[in-house]
Amino acid sequence: MPELRTPPGRAGRLWLLHRLEAARHAADLLDRKLRILYREQDRLRRRARETGTAWQAAWRAADTWGLRTALLGGRRQLRLAARPPTDVGITWQTIMGLSYPATATCHAATTNPPGPGTTATVEAAAAYREALEAAITHAAAAAAYRAISAEVTATQRRRRALTQRWIPRLDEALRDQTQRLEEAERAEAIRIRWAHPTRD
Repeated sequence: MPELRTPPGRAGRLWLLHRLEAARHAADLLDRKLRILYREQDRLRRRARETGTAWQAAWRAADTWGLRTALLGGRRQLRLAARPPTDVGITWQTIMGLSYPATATCHAATTNPPGPGTTATVEAAAAYREALEAAITHAAAAAAYRAISAEVTATQRRRRALTQRWIPRLDEALRDQTQRLEEAERAEAIRIRWAHPTRD
């Protein structure tokens, strides 16, 4: 770290006191921010886990119905069952200045499937739609968890820099400055006594 350039004398001591007070206040704010972020991180971790489990279950169901559709109706029926959505909507949430995806929804195509299909085709189409919705929901939850985790890491790093490096450095500089001022005051008092000796 570069050397602290403090003003000389009492002005330097006041400068250090203000910087130290600001650094301690910033560390307190970062502590509060971390407590809020930790709670949100726990919530988003649980949500990502739950949505991941739901997505895997929906994918397995879609895979089963897709296989049945392929066996009963061939590739054409499978293509009819697996139609993509037309639109994906994401809503965002902000906490402590960080924006992350809160929810994600997909809107399936409203057109009727061309040609007649088997019962398996209808079930497969519904299963694929559910799996896709579950995947989009999980993707949003996982992205939110990653975003909040990155913010937690960055906030921890900033707090560590303050509490383990900057504040101790300011403390040490303040002690040195105070000691120099006290020595200068003692030296000045001695000079004054020598300059004006008391008469017996």
